Amino acid sequence: MGISGYYAWFAARRSEPAAVGLARGVGDVSERTSRQEHRFDAFRLSASHGEVAGTLAPAALERLDDRLYEGEDEEAGDGRIDWSIRGAADNLGRPALTVSIEGSLALQCQRCLGRLDLPLSQATTVLLARNDAELVQLDEASEQEVVLANAPLDAVALVEDELLLTLPFAPRHEDDCAEADAANER
Repeated sequence: MGISGYYAWFAARRSEPAAVGLARGVGDVSERTSRQEHRFDAFRLSASHGEVAGTLAPAALERLDDRLYEGEDEEAGDGRIDWSIRGAADNLGRPALTVSIEGSLALQCQRCLGRLDLPLSQATTVLLARNDAELVQLDEASEQEVVLANAPLDAVALVEDELLLTLPFAPRHEDDCAEADAANER
C-alpha cells in the first residue's frame, strides 16, 4: 500500500459523522484522555484558505507512543509539536492542504538505546479527493500525496500520520553513541 493508499485507508477509517468547524481554532492536546477529535471540512478549509492549528504533547499520540524515549528520570514523550493545516490549491487549482509540523521529539536511539532529540520541521502538501475514483485519478496524475476527504477529517490524526511518515525507520545518533551515553548519564 503506497502512502496515498494509507491516507485513503486512514480517512475511510475515520469517516463517521462528526461536528465541523475548527477552521479558525487553535487546539491544545496534552493528554490522551483529554483529547478531543478536531474535525474539519477539508474542502471548505481549502476554498477559504483557512487554517487549523494547535499544539500536541507527543505522549498524547497513541501510534507514536512506542517510539518515544522513556528514561528513568524523564517522562515519556518529552517535547512539543506545533502544527497547522492550511487550506490551499495546487498549481493547477486543485483543492489541497498543507500540513506543517514544527518541534522536537525525544526518541530512543536504536544503536545505544539512549535518548535522541529529533528536531522536526516539515511541511507537506496533500491533494483532496471527493471519492475513491478521484483519489485513484489524482494519485496517478500527481507526485503529491492524496487524501480522501469525503467526510470531515480529524486534524490531530492527520498530523499524527505526518509525524509517523517523517520519523526515521531506525532513529540513531549521527555521531558516536558514546557521547550520547555520557550526556544521558548526567
